[in-house]
Amino acid sequence: MTTETAPLEDRLRDYLAEHLPGATGLRLGPVERIAVGWSHETWLFDAAWSADGTAHEQGFCLRRDPGNALLRDLSDLAQQHQVLRCLDPTPVPTPRPFFFEAGPDVLGAPFLVMEKVAGECPSPWGREGRRYYEEAAARGTLPASFTDTLAALHTLDWRAAGLDFLGVPGPGRDFARREVAKWRALVEAAGADGGHEPDPVMTDLLCWLDANAPVTERLALVHGAYRTGNLLVHEDRVSAVLDWETEVIGDPMYDVAYVLSELNREGSELLSYVVERDEFYRRYEAATGIEIDDEACRYYQLLYAMRSAAFWMSASGLYTTGRNDDLRLARTAWSVPVVLDRAARDLGF
Repeated sequence: MTTETAPLEDRLRDYLAEHLPGATGLRLGPVERIAVGWSHETWLFDAAWSADGTAHEQGFCLRRDPGNALLRDLSDLAQQHQVLRCLDPTPVPTPRPFFFEAGPDVLGAPFLVMEKVAGECPSPWGREGRRYYEEAAARGTLPASFTDTLAALHTLDWRAAGLDFLGVPGPGRDFARREVAKWRALVEAAGADGGHEPDPVMTDLLCWLDANAPVTERLALVHGAYRTGNLLVHEDRVSAVLDWETEVIGDPMYDVAYVLSELNREGSELLSYVVERDEFYRRYEAATGIEIDDEACRYYQLLYAMRSAAFWMSASGLYTTGRNDDLRLARTAWSVPVVLDRAARDLGF
């Protein structure tokens, strides 16, 4: 137990002892921080205790708000907790939420405690991660599970699940324009707070997105970042959809476009490194009854390019201004021109 984790572990043990009904003899395994995600600290640990003469064991995942991370104004742990509660009884595989604390009294910041789900989540950005997904894809089960899980998400009765609290877009072009406005605000904040100068490609891209917003024909629960790296995989099946930070009620093509994006499959013909394009179209359309709209997907791919650039502008600004010392954020400045160059080519520059 390091000096960093010891106070956290002690406070966490005391908190769980108070909140697990009838718990006695509570023991925690090592509380280990894992270097994933950009917006919240993530810690994994196992716990064992007795209650009413019965032994209990449970794996937990703790997410804590550091207060100075990416998407700090767009990623609310309280909302994530509520989304997970709504999704827990549905066919969409998600970690079960246990506890949420909005104040800093227990662990110094808001935090969420949820189930530690069995599975692996290799980063798709490195060679080892890509090899993991491509080998799993070759065995045949993961491509189907990847597609079926997205289909379950998009066919979910989100009103019955209580997810309308996320906000329901109006008819027509309202959803797309809401998303453009949301991410434009992050671009503007990154310029004001992070020292990023106005970029002519970004300006042109934002104008194009405003002028070409598609009509949304059907509303669904949209994850907003559905890809390998945001999914746990166990025995070649998706065991949990993670990172509920960009979810919205909106156009299901928004997720489909993210799956199709080359940004999520550099150097591979497999979408998200796991599924062939034709197989994905066939299986998704059969499972959902939704025909994939290639024109809408093209629009949303350009929106994702703008959104990605906004991410990286915000991230690098946090590091440059000394508000966050995560070296991963420092490297993101390199990604901004890469993403905008691709967007410029897609716009016909």
